[in-house]
Parts: sequence; structure tokens; C-alpha cells
Amino acid sequence: MKNVYFDNAATTRVRDEVIAKMQDALAISYGNPSSTHSFGRTAKSAIESSRKTIAKYLNAHPSEIIFTSGGTEADNMILRCAVRDLGVKTIITSKIEHHAVLHTAEELHQNGQVKLQFVELDEYGNPVLEHLEKLLLLDDSKKLVSLMHINNEIGNKIDIKTIAGLIKKYGALFHSDTVQSIGHFEWDTQEIPIDFMAAAAHKFHGPKGIGFAFIRKNSGLGGFISGGSQERGYRAGTESFHNIIGLAEAFVLAYENLSAERDTVLGLKKYFIERIQEEIPDVTFNGYSGDLKKSTYTLVNVCLPVNPQKALMLLFHLDIKGIACSKGSACQSGSNVGSHVLSEILSDEDLKKPSLRFSFSKYNTKEEIDYTVSVLKEFTQE
Repeated sequence: MKNVYFDNAATTRVRDEVIAKMQDALAISYGNPSSTHSFGRTAKSAIESSRKTIAKYLNAHPSEIIFTSGGTEADNMILRCAVRDLGVKTIITSKIEHHAVLHTAEELHQNGQVKLQFVELDEYGNPVLEHLEKLLLLDDSKKLVSLMHINNEIGNKIDIKTIAGLIKKYGALFHSDTVQSIGHFEWDTQEIPIDFMAAAAHKFHGPKGIGFAFIRKNSGLGGFISGGSQERGYRAGTESFHNIIGLAEAFVLAYENLSAERDTVLGLKKYFIERIQEEIPDVTFNGYSGDLKKSTYTLVNVCLPVNPQKALMLLFHLDIKGIACSKGSACQSGSNVGSHVLSEILSDEDLKKPSLRFSFSKYNTKEEIDYTVSVLKEFTQE
């Protein structure tokens, strides 16, 4: 049996170079970064060096990079603290955001802390800018807009620079879950007037359990976790030193090799689209995932011509054949609830068919695509 991993949007294989760096960090630099002796100072210096390196690639100030346990914590930190500290009374978002944003915003709304408004989406899942502008103009309340740069299920890529400009025009704050974006696309925080972002290392070949929040300098945001003064008071607790080192190494390697690896992965996505259209002509692509220019180069989400009864066995069948992919966000695996993203953009008829997300990395091959498409073809024709 082959083993094919096409679930890179859920998590990626850790680079060998990252593992080596983390092993050194665990074995050698074991001092507490808050300690004043040489062991502690060495660890603290390495953390600050990592922070400066990340900031440099994002054209940000080092103080704007706050290490977290990942994207979910960063999203929670930003939304909750913006309401608590910045006087945000209205959160504007979309119904296809990651649940780290949606559930947090819904909880703040249910607790009576904010008014929650959803921007309309077009048939492909893109925010309708005219409606966003209407929402920004509705009243004089302090507003925060949260729209993800790259949708984690259908891969849609919003025009973040235009949207950021519109939001700033009306004096609102702008947060974006950039978990599927950081490490895969260039960023310039001076060119794009964004206030807050979230990132996770395991989406770009780094370790799980570590990420960061970008918080614009002098934003006024206060601390999220109380205790010591770590992470400039935003997040108390002894830093996960080895994970921060791994994050920084994965981040640097992602951007040093971005052009070549993007071409490789884009080539795989293009090949997958061509092959599945050849072998299963009735396949359709959800959102903009089949458009090489309007979606991320890392994933494709397909709707297959399979009846609902048979569809229940599809993921199991692929797993038996050694193929790993996803029916949606990995955060929803084990749930019988369908994709909240697809339910917003697909017809009732298409929702009955199986939709699968295939996501690619530098470690995948065209041979794996050929094998996967052949397995899908066999299943649809049985």
C-alpha cells in the first residue's frame, strides 16, 4: 500500500533542518529565558533573535511579534482583548471564517459584549465589498473587521490590500487570520494597513503548538494571560523555547525558498486539476480553489459525482488505500456536522455529494497525484 499525504492544510511535515535546530535547543540551551544567569541569557537572546528575524521578513517591528501556542490562541487573544481594551462594540466577519474566529466572536456576542455582523459573500465565497462598506457605515460604534486572507477549506484569496484600505477609510480595526498565508505568501505590514494577524508554525513545516500574533505597535491591547512579564506582558508563562527556535527556522527556510517551492507546489496543484478533470469529467471545484490565480497554490477542494449513500465511505476508502486528505478543516474531524464553509456556497444538491480538500507541499510528487486520481476514478465508477 502506498502512503500519500495530501492534508498539508491541516499540518505539514517538519523539515529536517527544523528538527535538528530543535534538538540542539532541547539538549544545549535549556536555561529559563527569564533567569539572569548565562544559561537564561543565552535562551533569552535566541528568542529575541527569532523575534527580530520574523519581524524583518514581515517588515514589522520586533515588538509587534508575540509568540503564542498557535493561530487559535492568537485569534482569541486579539479579538477578546480588542473588545476589552480598545472599546470595540461591533465585530464584522464572515460565516466562512475559521472557528477560532467565528466561535470567539459568537461568544462575545452572546455575552452581550459586542454586536456581531456578517458580510455577504458572493457565490464563490468572497466578501462583497459594497456590503462591507455598508456595515462599516451603519453606526458610529467602534468596529473590528476579521476576514481571513486565505480560506483554509476552499483556498480563496481575498484582495487584502484593498479590503484593508477600505476598513482604514472608515476608522475600523482590521484583523486577519493569516494561518494559511504566513510562510506561503510575502507580507509587508507597512504596505498593508493591517492591525492584527495570526500565524501557526505547523502550516509551513514547523512544529505544532507554536505560532505568533502580529499586534501593531501602540495598538493599546493589554495582556491576555496574567502572570510574569514574558512576551512583553501579553502572554505570561515560561516560553516554549525549543518550539520558538523551530518556528523561526521554519519561517526563514519558508521565505528563503519561497519562489522555488511555490513553483513546485503550484505545478502539483495544476497537474492535479488537469488529471482529475481528465479522469472524472463531472468533477467541480468549490469556491475559487480550481482557479490558479484567485486561490492559494497549496490546495484544491473538489466536489465529486458520487451518490450520498456511497459518499459516506469515501474517506474511509481513501484511508484504506493510504491516502490522507480532508473533508474540511482538521479541527472539525470527528464531527458529523458538515462544512460550515461549503454550506454557505454550495447548493443543496451539491452538499449531498462528497467534497474533499487535497492540499500539497514540496514533499509531494506527480506520481502520488496519479495514484490518488486513479483511486478516486475507481471509486466513482464502481
